[in-house]
Amino acid sequence: MIPQSTIAPRRRPYPFLLAFLLVGFFLSSLPGLSRAAAPPETFADLADKLSPNVVNIYTTQMVKPSRSPHDMFNDQDIPEPFRRFFGLPAPGDQEMPQREQKRTSLGSGVIISKDGYIVTNNHVVENADTINVRLTNFEEYDAKIIGRDPKTDLALLKITPKNGLPVTAFGDSEKLRVGDWVMAIGNPFGFEQTVTAGIVSGKGRSLGSGPYENFIQTDASINPGNSGGPLFNLKGEMVGINTAIYSRSGGNIGIGFAIPANMAKNVVDQLKEHGTVVRGWLGVMIQPVTPELATQFKLERPIGALVGEVTPGSPADKAGIKPGDVIVEFNGKEITQMSMLPNLVAETPVGSKAEVTLSRKGALKKLPVIIAKLNEEQLAAGEKAAESLNKRLGLELQDLTPEIASALGINDKQGVLITGVEPYSPAAYAGLRKGDLILEVNQKPVRDVKSFHKEIMGIKAKSTVSFFIKRDGRTRFFGLKLK
Repeated sequence: MIPQSTIAPRRRPYPFLLAFLLVGFFLSSLPGLSRAAAPPETFADLADKLSPNVVNIYTTQMVKPSRSPHDMFNDQDIPEPFRRFFGLPAPGDQEMPQREQKRTSLGSGVIISKDGYIVTNNHVVENADTINVRLTNFEEYDAKIIGRDPKTDLALLKITPKNGLPVTAFGDSEKLRVGDWVMAIGNPFGFEQTVTAGIVSGKGRSLGSGPYENFIQTDASINPGNSGGPLFNLKGEMVGINTAIYSRSGGNIGIGFAIPANMAKNVVDQLKEHGTVVRGWLGVMIQPVTPELATQFKLERPIGALVGEVTPGSPADKAGIKPGDVIVEFNGKEITQMSMLPNLVAETPVGSKAEVTLSRKGALKKLPVIIAKLNEEQLAAGEKAAESLNKRLGLELQDLTPEIASALGINDKQGVLITGVEPYSPAAYAGLRKGDLILEVNQKPVRDVKSFHKEIMGIKAKSTVSFFIKRDGRTRFFGLKLK
């Protein structure tokens, strides 16, 4: 028999059960923990409804074949017996013309009107000789380009359908939250009407390939061929246009990017009306605000766009904006990260008045500014110069973002990532490889692609450039000789 003193007194469980149920009811009523936030049981109904809105786009282009391995050598350096082996003409002979070859590419698009307007990526149709669109009912049409915008990688196509087409509704991408469910439909690797799902992994992402980047990041599987296809929310609204992935192998590793629907709608409306895009211009060169800079410029947190340079005679110059100012708001919208400002300025109507809130030596100041028209020709000239420089070096580059650094296991916070090396180029001969992280050029630090180009631009032809790079966790120097 157990002594009475060792037996715990019995308590009625009902008060505790009641308290547990009340706490559970309270928590379930919170917006972030409500049943509405639970993952859907199936995407099947949504896929059935929206698949007809997505089209397969395939293009053809006539290109001249490369002359490898002839490209490795100078014609005059190859002895006569070897010229015959490589199929090259003898000195003084007229070279035989090379026959053009047909190159095909695949992509996706989304229907936005009954009469046949289709949105896709610019890179899907750029330089194409013919563009064909195939619907889910296997009807095929020739498509013409209404307008292209390389800055945002968007293009608007038009077909003449036999019957009315389903219309895709644009959603409000600003309302997307990290963690929201999204669904992508496209044609990866030619597998038509492929449906994938995931969540919004991040917002406001920049890859360093253009000034108007504000990508939605998602882990929904996106692969080559998904380009130009839609990203839907659970309401069936298009919240993004799938445009890029980050991958070492070329396949999906859970880091995909989409152009926000709000940006796409603004661009598409202008392409439909004018065939081109007109953007606002402020006239400042900006850079991110790091935690260290935030302390130096007396900011409570690292937000805003730090002004490094003001173009003389620009709207910013006339308004009184100065180098060292940190723009923290534009037309009442907080600039939480630098990449937001170019997009907000670009979408502001030319000639309209905007209000810029900036921090100058720790004090907030509001300045009115009249937005001018961006001179695309000057901007294009600078971009073409950078593109030409990359081609001379034989490099494909992009900024190192936190997401990419994490995926590659890189601890560095800045640098220029090599995403491609052209065979037989100066970069290839120097020993540079895809995946290398450029930390310095000629012993000067480079934090992004822009600063890399700035360091390279002034170097004369046939000069040797030193690269300080990190590869597999180790650093080393490389010497590259410019052509």
